[in-house]
Amino acid sequence: MRTAQQQAREQQRVEELCGATVRALTGDRELHMRARGLYRGRQRLALHAPHLRTDPERDDFTDHRGAADGMALRLLHSDAALHRALCPDDPVQRLIFDLLEQLRVESLAPAGRPGMASNLVHRFESWSHQYHHAGLTDGALGILLYTLVQICWARLNARRVVVETEDLIEATRAGIAPLIGHDLAAMKRHREDQGAFAAAALSIARQVHALIEGARSGQLGDADEDEEDVDNAALRFLLDFDEGDDGAMAVAPTGRSKAFAEADAGYRVFSTQYDREVATASLVRPALLRELRERLDRRVNDQGINIPRLARRLTALFAHPERDGWAFGEEEGIIDGRRLAQLISSPTQRRLFYKDRYQPIPHTLFSILIDCSGSMKAHIEAVAVLVDVLVRALQQAGVSSEILGFTTGAWNGGRAQRDWLARGRPPHPGRLNELTYMVYKEADASWRRARPAIAALLKPDLFREGVDGEAIDWACARMRGRRETRRVLLVISDGCPMDTATNLANDPFYLDNHLKDVVARHELQGEVEIYGLGVGLDLSPYYSRCLALDFSQGLDNDMVGEIVRLLHGGHRR
Repeated sequence: MRTAQQQAREQQRVEELCGATVRALTGDRELHMRARGLYRGRQRLALHAPHLRTDPERDDFTDHRGAADGMALRLLHSDAALHRALCPDDPVQRLIFDLLEQLRVESLAPAGRPGMASNLVHRFESWSHQYHHAGLTDGALGILLYTLVQICWARLNARRVVVETEDLIEATRAGIAPLIGHDLAAMKRHREDQGAFAAAALSIARQVHALIEGARSGQLGDADEDEEDVDNAALRFLLDFDEGDDGAMAVAPTGRSKAFAEADAGYRVFSTQYDREVATASLVRPALLRELRERLDRRVNDQGINIPRLARRLTALFAHPERDGWAFGEEEGIIDGRRLAQLISSPTQRRLFYKDRYQPIPHTLFSILIDCSGSMKAHIEAVAVLVDVLVRALQQAGVSSEILGFTTGAWNGGRAQRDWLARGRPPHPGRLNELTYMVYKEADASWRRARPAIAALLKPDLFREGVDGEAIDWACARMRGRRETRRVLLVISDGCPMDTATNLANDPFYLDNHLKDVVARHELQGEVEIYGLGVGLDLSPYYSRCLALDFSQGLDNDMVGEIVRLLHGGHRR
């Protein structure tokens, strides 16, 4: 049985391959896939049909490729502005109209790409089987919509309907074929003309909607309660596709914050009076710190990580060769006049040359920013081992590193919230807690000097809530003040930002939306490379470069290798 880490790694690989497919087919270098969605840069694009939504646990690679091919064809052959202008307001009519447009573009797969056509057929048939096996064809509405999709797909692609359900849909097909036959023929004729095709598609959408409304009002018979539940489930199944960000309203994968989007000044902070930055070692008694360090050393030794090997990989990743004087006694290069006498005394002597000597020099600052919220307590030992190993290897590689953490000074708001209450609870106050930024290791401090302070990660009562967006701004500001030319920030977190007082006073997605905005801004500026390391969670809704790891079985060389590959792949992007 695959572990959560293996599933996340496999899903990430599939998304990379499918994203490359979409880029190759469309010629748009900004397109990529993550979090099971298609993005252009930071903008999430709409997936207009339910069969474009894939499930990594249920669908095979051909399903993913078929969905990617369908997305690429939609971008190539559909005018999004025209589609939005013609799209009806009613959700059921809109569903049908979107589906028919997607089927149109898929029918335009080039004849010279039989693999693409095969992928598209495989994906559509897989989705059809899933719909049927879920019992959604048992209701009148479910079988009506399913039959419509099958008829239109078969007509546009000159193929037979899905064999497994051919007999099942026969009666419904005989009932609706006379109503939509003329429009079906028009759609077939006008596959390459989006406007003319849309007129026929709209006509079908209206006629099917009229049938549905007639059934609901009792014109086609009364459905029992069980059948009504099935029909509602069918609608949810069909309507469960990604609206994306290509409309007027930006909808993020984790939700849209109205308070954040409509604020004149963007993200707000009610008070910074109680925010502080502390050296974490000062918060822990020296005796306890020594005890925690011994505990951490035991854990590091138990994991058996090959630190010298990791250091060599990091050197290759971060260092660049720079000239460092001359290398003498070489077998090729520039003749060294001082060694010509050796040639006379020893004619076989070949080491008479000198040439430029190059040494790998890293001009890199590697910052690790750790989410010190309460939920991280369960994972902090494994995270502390990882951080300690990374910093030791980075030092051997000659890379400057710092370890930072972020939390809040209190649960549920603290003094900042009390000030807000005293002022009469003004609406949309923004962030309502006092922040604590913790420094476990300064960039100029060696690992040996910072050893005791790193162990403070194991003191769980320092962990409260977390405001990720402001913490990333703080970490990036520290990094920009340094001399290194390359700056890498690795954020380790197990979930979304969480501060109860802020969410209650604004809305649940206020901090989420701010985190996405912060990461997008820094990625656009390009001064800091930001990577997300999810502890048992996929952080791709927030970070375009991320990796999910399962620490439940401890840390090993393979997991560390995954992190190095993440850094290597992200730098090439």
